[in-house]
Amino acid sequence: MPTYRDEAVILRTHKLGEADRIVTMLSRRHGKIRAVAKGVRRTSSKFGSRLEPFMVADVQLYQGRSLDIVQQAESLGSYGSDIAAHYDRFTSANAMVETADRLSDSEATPDQYLLLVGGLRALSRGEHSPRSILDSYLLRVMALSGWAPSLGDCARCAAPGPHTHFVGQLGGAVCVNCAPAGSPKVAEKTLSLLRSLMAGDWSVIDAAPHADNAAASGLVAAYAQWHLERGIRSLSHLVADIPREGAR
Repeated sequence: MPTYRDEAVILRTHKLGEADRIVTMLSRRHGKIRAVAKGVRRTSSKFGSRLEPFMVADVQLYQGRSLDIVQQAESLGSYGSDIAAHYDRFTSANAMVETADRLSDSEATPDQYLLLVGGLRALSRGEHSPRSILDSYLLRVMALSGWAPSLGDCARCAAPGPHTHFVGQLGGAVCVNCAPAGSPKVAEKTLSLLRSLMAGDWSVIDAAPHADNAAASGLVAAYAQWHLERGIRSLSHLVADIPREGAR
C-alpha cells in the first residue's frame, strides 16, 4: 500500500477495539482523513497524546481501502492542554472542529486548514475572547466555503446599505422591502462588528462592549447553523454571558 505524509489538525477520535482509535483529521493537502491509530490507547504508545483533539501533527499514513493507518505522528502544535484548561476556550474549540468536520470533503482546502490552525493557536494563547475567535472563524470558514454573508448591500436585491435587518436564510443583511414580516431589526454597530470579525480587525473587536459581541454572536451562530443544515451541538454549551478573558 502507498504511504504519504501531511500536516493535520485532529478533529475527533473514537475507540476501536481494545487499544485502537479511529482519528478524523483535517489535513493541509489531502482534505479530511479518517485513519486507524493502532495501539494508541496503550500507555506504551509513542504517539497517543499527539493524536488528541485540537492537536496539530505531521503524520505519516498507509493508504487503506476504507480507513488509512497512522504509522507516525510528530507534534507541530500542542494546543490541547491550554485549551482544555479553560471552559470557554474548550467549548469554542469544540464548535470550531465540529464545523470543520461538517464541511464536505470538497470544501476541505489548505486555506481551511490554515484558518483552523490559526484559530486553535489563538485560543490556546488566550489572545482574544474565545467566543470572538469562534465567531471570526465561523464567518471566515463559511466565506471560504462559498457562503459569505452580505454585510453591506441587500443580500436579495443588492440595494445599497446600510440596512437594518439580518436574515441568515436570505444570505445576510437585507433591506426593509426584502425582509420577511416580523424580522427583528439589527443595529448598524452590530453589522459593523460582523464586518470586523470577517476581516479579523481585532483592535475593533476587543474594544467592543460585551453586549455588542453577544448580539453579533447570535447572528453568526444562526447563520452558520442554517447553512450547515444541522445544528452545531457544541454551540449549545457556550455560555453567552461568561466573563471575557483579557487579551494576553
